[in-house]
Amino acid sequence: MKRWIGFVLHLAMIVILTSFGSYTMTKKVDHKVPDSLKVKMGIETLVLQDSVYDSENSLVTPPFLGNAYNGFKEALAFKESQGRYDVVNTLGYLGKYQFGKNTLKLIGVYDPDSFLNDAKLQEKTFEINIARNKWILRRDIKRFNGKRIRGIKITESGILAAAHLAGAGNVKKYLRSYGQNDVADAYGSSISYYMRKFAGYDISEIPQKRNAKV
Repeated sequence: MKRWIGFVLHLAMIVILTSFGSYTMTKKVDHKVPDSLKVKMGIETLVLQDSVYDSENSLVTPPFLGNAYNGFKEALAFKESQGRYDVVNTLGYLGKYQFGKNTLKLIGVYDPDSFLNDAKLQEKTFEINIARNKWILRRDIKRFNGKRIRGIKITESGILAAAHLAGAGNVKKYLRSYGQNDVADAYGSSISYYMRKFAGYDISEIPQKRNAKV
């Protein structure tokens, strides 16, 4: 009887252990992921440099092409016309860089229609105007480059961008008044805004040129 009882108990123990092991191996465990950690597809947004509403309340998403001359002119063109050659704004300013007719005449362009339809001419005109403004503002660039006016670091590219906006004469007044004469165009873009937005580009490859013409 003792041997029989021992055998039964031993057999029962084996059955219990086998059943428990089978249960633990086959039991399905449901690991619930919190909603805060779940990945939701289709919500990622590609944000380019300066792809925000700027201080002038306009959406600016310029292509970033570096800090040399090409990057400078394309960033400025995007602000002016979103880089489109065929644009004429409500005030009659023309093309990718939004030139006024009087400025075009100063640098030797007398046919606005031909200008609007000639991409190469627009690029050449912009380069010539930069060279012209470099000459006009050469003393101010030398005097103010690297200084700060009302918290804005003054750079050559900022000065020339502002001159494209408001004319070299108004930029001289702004610099020599240390920011007190800060004019803006009809759309609200000011000299100080252009000084800040287009600061820090290297446009040394464009030489200054007196009375530059296309």
